[in-house]
Amino acid sequence: MTKEKVAEEVSLQERVAINNEIIIYNDDVNTFDHVIETLIRVCNHAAEQAEQCALIIHYKGKCTVKTGPIDELTAPCTQLLEAGLSAEIV
Repeated sequence: MTKEKVAEEVSLQERVAINNEIIIYNDDVNTFDHVIETLIRVCNHAAEQAEQCALIIHYKGKCTVKTGPIDELTAPCTQLLEAGLSAEIV
């Protein structure tokens, strides 16, 4: 196997390893303020980033709010769910 082929396979494995996302879906229950405050607290978003995510969730129906390895997303996703948001890891 050539160096290029090995590097390509390692690069592909790295991309697969961090290709998980937490997605929040729109609902008719949570307020913009609640979503924004929860994103700031749980996902460490800046206020502007959290506000933009809340708007995307409202107008597009969903938004990816955090990406990374599955083991780093499980706890934040659980916290989002406990806060009453509709979230999942994909």
